[in-house]
Amino acid sequence: MKFALLLIASAFVPVFAHAQETPAPTPTPPPRVYPVALPNYDEETATRLQIFLDNSDFGPGKIDGKMGEFFRKALISYKHAHAMAKTGAVDQWLLDQVPVTYTTYTIREEDLKQVGDVPGSHAEQARLKWLPYTSLLEFIAERFHSAEAYVQKLNPGKNWEHLQPGETLKVPNVLPFEVEKFTEGKVPENPAFASRKIFVDTPERLLEVFDHDQLVCVFPITPGSKALPAPVGTWKILGANVWPWFRYDEGMLNHGVRTENYYNLPPGPNNLVGVLWMGLNKPGIGIHGTNNPETIGRAASHGCIRLANWDAARVKELVSVGNTVIIF
Repeated sequence: MKFALLLIASAFVPVFAHAQETPAPTPTPPPRVYPVALPNYDEETATRLQIFLDNSDFGPGKIDGKMGEFFRKALISYKHAHAMAKTGAVDQWLLDQVPVTYTTYTIREEDLKQVGDVPGSHAEQARLKWLPYTSLLEFIAERFHSAEAYVQKLNPGKNWEHLQPGETLKVPNVLPFEVEKFTEGKVPENPAFASRKIFVDTPERLLEVFDHDQLVCVFPITPGSKALPAPVGTWKILGANVWPWFRYDEGMLNHGVRTENYYNLPPGPNNLVGVLWMGLNKPGIGIHGTNNPETIGRAASHGCIRLANWDAARVKELVSVGNTVIIF
């Protein structure tokens, strides 16, 4: 996806930019379990494991059939959460949960509605009502949680600039991110998850959700940058919105000061905060999606906690407004 610059507070929920509480100075992180070596799986085995972990809410990062940092952390975290031996060895049971590695997806006429031109300047973007995908490749890759290059590798010879409805593509058999099913609006509180806590591990670049002592899920993130790190402390989710508008304010982005020189960017998959904004009681800081999943864990953000859209969409189903967020 384009426009990899990262982002903070949405004007769609202005209360997030004003309420603030003092963070606890020394949050207690959960025990670390990640430094375990993994064998060098072949591409299909790696893909099957990535699909299993992704379907289980232990996000391995983008599916690409390769060994990698977040794949390793997701596997070890899953084993830790399920009281399995925390080694790199893979039980056959894990592979058996994904008996079919790949499936097919036929491009539909309605998929074309998700794709359009996105101008490069924020002034031009602010005149639009929606910031869509810029290509069907981008749409398909995000739908199946995959690297664009991997989708292309699975479908050699395709003319990606001229895909048409009716064409069939080979894709990983993962639970799809069905973007058309998300509607703009506030996310209600979920009383069943009121006691859950979110841990943002900035050194490991992971977001973890605990229900008391039980690890519920793990997703890779980008947590701020050296210049503007995610704020260490204990915070709270004040509110959440699907398909938020984004208040693009250079003063807020670079200096944490709201100015009158800003653009209100419309929602859409190429909005800088993607499918979701969860505002914390820290001005300008939130947990959100992205227009560029390829950069998760590898590029800086402006103090926020950034997830791939498909992971952000699941996080909102696993936590509640009012939950504690511990950043360390």
